[in-house]
Amino acid sequence: MKNDEIDFKIHGDDMQFVEIELDPGETAIAEAGAMMMMEDGIQMETIFGDGSQASRAGGFMGKLMGAGKRLITGESLFITTFTNQGHGKQHVSFAAPYPGRIIPMDLSQYNGKIICQKDAFLAAARGVSVGVEFQRKLGAGFFGGEGFIMQKLEGDGLAFVHAGGTIIRKDLRPGERLRIDTGCLVAMTDRVNYDIERAGGVKTSLFGGEGLFLATLQGPGSVWIQSMPFSRLASRVFASAPVSQGGGGQSSGEGGIGGLFDLFNK
Repeated sequence: MKNDEIDFKIHGDDMQFVEIELDPGETAIAEAGAMMMMEDGIQMETIFGDGSQASRAGGFMGKLMGAGKRLITGESLFITTFTNQGHGKQHVSFAAPYPGRIIPMDLSQYNGKIICQKDAFLAAARGVSVGVEFQRKLGAGFFGGEGFIMQKLEGDGLAFVHAGGTIIRKDLRPGERLRIDTGCLVAMTDRVNYDIERAGGVKTSLFGGEGLFLATLQGPGSVWIQSMPFSRLASRVFASAPVSQGGGGQSSGEGGIGGLFDLFNK
């Protein structure tokens, strides 16, 4: 049985959301908390497992295995389904969790499988399975930025992946290599060879600001790269956050007029 065939429209620029159009009886699945709005004829249900047909057909053990895969990738044990119970077309929208882009991926165009970073999955047509992909190489697992475990999206329908900043797709020819920052990898097709290598000499590794390792991707296949990984965004925000002074509620390191007041208060 094939995945549900859904229509969609992506709205917005930096803070996007995807609006999915469901015919009567069609279902979309999404991460818990991703729903932004839905029309009256859509029924929402939280289910145990990954929402795939294999999970449902396998009974309790199938659902348990699907839930376990999601837990390993850092997702919730549960997933939410949105089914059109009305007589006409209905719409449900899912919002991105942080600034970036939503990427629609038709899995039937990529041999039914896409490998992506652990928190990339946003929503999909019913039937798409969210599984686990283990890194086969020890070095890539320890130093590859995404660790040993990545998400695996399988099926023949539409899936929506979210990543930070601007997203670019690169199509690699057989044997063609691309080196990127380890945190900038969003997704890749199954045939792409993923590994890591040192970022130059000792001085470059320690003082170049690019980390000790780079990810190497070798074709054939397609890769999607993000300009602003969430970890990089979070570290910049944390580094710029004001530091509270003992009980005063004022921040040190702030410039402008606030800094002048601090001088007079000392």
